[in-house]
Amino acid sequence: MNLGLAIFLIILALVGGAVGGFFIARRYMMDYFKKNPPVDENMLRMLMMQMGQKPSEKKIKQMMSSMKTQTTKTNKKK
Repeated sequence: MNLGLAIFLIILALVGGAVGGFFIARRYMMDYFKKNPPVDENMLRMLMMQMGQKPSEKKIKQMMSSMKTQTTKTNKKK
């Protein structure tokens, strides 16, 4: 086997593995964050209390729906 061909195939395999690994990892993380969102209602409540605001249930629901809407818009762009 030609040495140049062997080097070319090794480089091609490395690039292919890196690209494939990137997309697999990206897909895994998107699914993970969809199942386990990084912010929930209790976290928002605590955050608002730390900022000196009294969190009402209506405000919490509005913020959560706003975050979900933003997430779905971001996912649809990709």
